Amino acid sequence: MSKLTKQRTPLAAGAVADPARANCPVRTSLNVLGGKWKLLILSYLFDAPRRYGELRRLMPEVTEKMLIQQLRELESDGIVTRTVHQQVPPRVDYHLTALGQQVRPTFDQLLSWGEKWLIINS
Repeated sequence: MSKLTKQRTPLAAGAVADPARANCPVRTSLNVLGGKWKLLILSYLFDAPRRYGELRRLMPEVTEKMLIQQLRELESDGIVTRTVHQQVPPRVDYHLTALGQQVRPTFDQLLSWGEKWLIINS
């Protein structure tokens, strides 16, 4: 049985009383991809698999605890796969699953919008 993640909990963030709104695709998308760090993590994984240490160096402003938490949530939601290599010292790689790769076109549109916003507001 899979872990009950945020998007699988109908009344997750915000305790929606109306069951028709509990399975809202927008709410689900935000539950899976929302948060301060998840899209940034994905942006680094679109290029290539990354080791945990690489992600830490690429995002020095995120705490170790938060990075681990965000990676675990992405893994439990099927967006990221964690591969542990049995070697000394231990090596852990993270890469996007096929489901995670499906986010790329949406991410590219978000990136384009952000670039336009920066031009307009500079």
